[in-house]
Amino acid sequence: MNEPSRADDDISGIGADPVAFEVFYRRHLEAVGRFVARRVDDPHLAADLTADVFLAVIESAAGYRPERGSQIGWLYGVARNVIGDERRRAAQRLRVTGRLAGRRDLGLDDIARIEERIDAESAARRTHGALSELPEGTRTLVELVAVDGLTIAEAATVLGMSPVAARVRLHRARRVVRAVLARPVTTLA
Repeated sequence: MNEPSRADDDISGIGADPVAFEVFYRRHLEAVGRFVARRVDDPHLAADLTADVFLAVIESAAGYRPERGSQIGWLYGVARNVIGDERRRAAQRLRVTGRLAGRRDLGLDDIARIEERIDAESAARRTHGALSELPEGTRTLVELVAVDGLTIAEAATVLGMSPVAARVRLHRARRVVRAVLARPVTTLA
């Protein structure tokens, strides 16, 4: 994925400009789809959350500031918030109703495409599972740098911490993740 030129850095108007939004959407759809697929194993939910990320982008684009970080870093921050919001809503629905509801029907082609994306991200999900042994903030830092390709400084900005603190946390987290990934994979017989 190519990062836009400096002339395209200010995307604060895409919430009001359909043409600019379409360019932004087409430029970042695959990256957002992969970001979501690494964190969700249900194709219906992955499709819905990807759409929700871009709806959130429309609503929050006016708040984007290029001097605070790259477009993709900002977009991953929006996606992280959308996924976190959905997880909280799902937990609430489970507590209240005991089941998930309200999923829309997808066509067979849509499901096949999303399942392919989920299968393609299986190794990333194993790594993501290894990250579950880290505290949430540290886990998110590792994901943003190692999985989503942000620089340490960009990830630190997304998480609201200094780059020095991010480097220290990242160093410690990598040791833990390497140890977990070195364990043999167990499967059900």
